[in-house]
Amino acid sequence: MKKNGDITVLMDIKNKSAMDDIEEAISLQEGFQISHKQANFPNPGMYDLLILEVGEEPEKELQFAKTLKSSGIAGDVFLTSQNMDPEILIEALRIGAKEFFPQPINKEDVKIAMIKLKRQKKGENEDGEIKKGKIINVFGSRGGVGSTTIAVNLASSLATLEGSSSVALIDMKPIIGEISTILNVESTFSWLEVTKNISRLDPTYIMSILSKHSSGIYVLPSPVELSDDYTANPQALPTLLRLMQTMFDFIVIDSGQCLDDSSMEVLKISDSVLLVCVLSLPCIINLKRLQDTFQKYCYPEEEKIKIIVNRFVKKSNISIKDAEESLHKKISLSIPNAYKISMNAIEQGQPLCTIAQGTEIWRKYRELASTFPVNGAIKRKKEKGKGVFSIFGKG
Repeated sequence: MKKNGDITVLMDIKNKSAMDDIEEAISLQEGFQISHKQANFPNPGMYDLLILEVGEEPEKELQFAKTLKSSGIAGDVFLTSQNMDPEILIEALRIGAKEFFPQPINKEDVKIAMIKLKRQKKGENEDGEIKKGKIINVFGSRGGVGSTTIAVNLASSLATLEGSSSVALIDMKPIIGEISTILNVESTFSWLEVTKNISRLDPTYIMSILSKHSSGIYVLPSPVELSDDYTANPQALPTLLRLMQTMFDFIVIDSGQCLDDSSMEVLKISDSVLLVCVLSLPCIINLKRLQDTFQKYCYPEEEKIKIIVNRFVKKSNISIKDAEESLHKKISLSIPNAYKISMNAIEQGQPLCTIAQGTEIWRKYRELASTFPVNGAIKRKKEKGKGVFSIFGKG
């Protein structure tokens, strides 16, 4: 029975190692009372939380969790499993599971999940203040200038900033973007599926469909194929991004070169827009056209726009000064040409900033990331160790 307002936890875990790790992580926190699976459940509301292992009979075990939750015997449901089959994750979402702990267990993830649950039960805000992460929109002046490479390496560099604990990377290209290929990430979901389930949007749902890369960034890819219901509601993307701003310190978007209704809505709410080009006449012409388009629509504002020169070589026919005079705007940064390093990174499925530390191109991406300071609220959060989604932070 409950006592002294403790949160009661029912554990149904067959893997002894996983059970011991989870129980140890919970026992280190005050205010929890642990029970193990019982044959009979005397009354509804006896358990605040069910932690269930999905093992050899996933359909039967998930149905058991659903029954306990729907009958009121258990409140929230957390799941753990060695099996990361997407079908299991999707079904876990359907039954309303709020956490999923892969095995072997990361005890720190369990600890933070319990802290979050306790705050929710007390009706407290999880971090005491509203986070508003920055949206950085990376836009190519034309195809092939490397906007995806810029987006990937900026995101991974931002993830290493002091005080920055969470970075999301979204491939907003209309179809078959390159981020998944560059980072060797496989995902069942894309931003299109998310926008078509806008009524389900909540932090738990979003975190369940993002893919975490070994560099620590979370990836939401573009659609991999056309379908009859391909078109997304343009208003759904701002809704998704505003929610993600409360969860992440930075959201980096690879917009490619698309200027459709959806991309224009994203431009409206972007905190920074990086226009990526190479020093060629076609790129400069396209950049001027983009500038004219932005001025026509009055967004994004001029102060939000930075021009980034990619694959810079000192002996280019067009100099940085020539480009600035033509565009009537300063070039914010030039990224050096490093073809071999870039190809090596792609082959390894890693950002340049992971495999090329100490190189000139690594320093340039660090310099670019440092122009986006982490706000004070996030720094305080890290000092306290109480992030809203620190459970999903770097491993």
